[in-house]
Amino acid sequence: MPTIEGGSGSWDTSERVALGRHFVRDMEHLWEQLLKLSAVVETSLTHSIRALVENRPDLVAEVRSEEAEINNWEVQIELDCLKVLALHNPVASDLRRVAAILKIDGDLERMGDLADHIAKRARKMANEPNPIPMPPRLESLAQEALSQVHKALDALARNDVELARNVIVLDRQVDTHRRLLQREFKDAIRRQPERINTWLRLINISRNLERVSDHATNIAEAVVYLKEGRIIRHDRSRAARTEPETDTED
Repeated sequence: MPTIEGGSGSWDTSERVALGRHFVRDMEHLWEQLLKLSAVVETSLTHSIRALVENRPDLVAEVRSEEAEINNWEVQIELDCLKVLALHNPVASDLRRVAAILKIDGDLERMGDLADHIAKRARKMANEPNPIPMPPRLESLAQEALSQVHKALDALARNDVELARNVIVLDRQVDTHRRLLQREFKDAIRRQPERINTWLRLINISRNLERVSDHATNIAEAVVYLKEGRIIRHDRSRAARTEPETDTED
């Protein structure tokens, strides 16, 4: 149970114990809600990627419904975090946990938005009069991004720093594959300019998948922050800047 410091000298022991119990209860509720939200987000991403690679436009309605649920859940978690901050004034590791929950909450909501974007573009492609086969490299990128999300959320649920660090390493692999896809799609536009809308949709999907990977990486970094109290995202940025670019985007 967290130690309650400061406050009025008139509080007796029972009041302090009750306040501590309320804080623990509220924090446990926050954590449970965050993990439930993460499960919904992973399901939504899975549906959107299935809509894409399996040509299943019927799944788009499910993604849209899940996106609305995710938005409502994200707002409620933020409000609950603010309530904890206002009522309990947490310090040290408790404050760090609330801050991490707020950050992860935002990343999960954004991943829900990206799932919705991918699903809508998948529906447009399925409705084209002469749809092109799914590029194998794009399908691989989608599976890599989804795997990274699963591992990041697993690391979050298990408080597994080693797994979180593995997720962070995987982000570079996703970035590399997305740059290769960009080259492939630009070449395709030159060969088939009449299908430019299709190729632009695929370019946007690949970017959305890379952003999904980025948010999974953010969650993994938050797991490290929760466990070690270290903010490592700038370390990752410095490392990335030392690596040569494999492609230059317009």
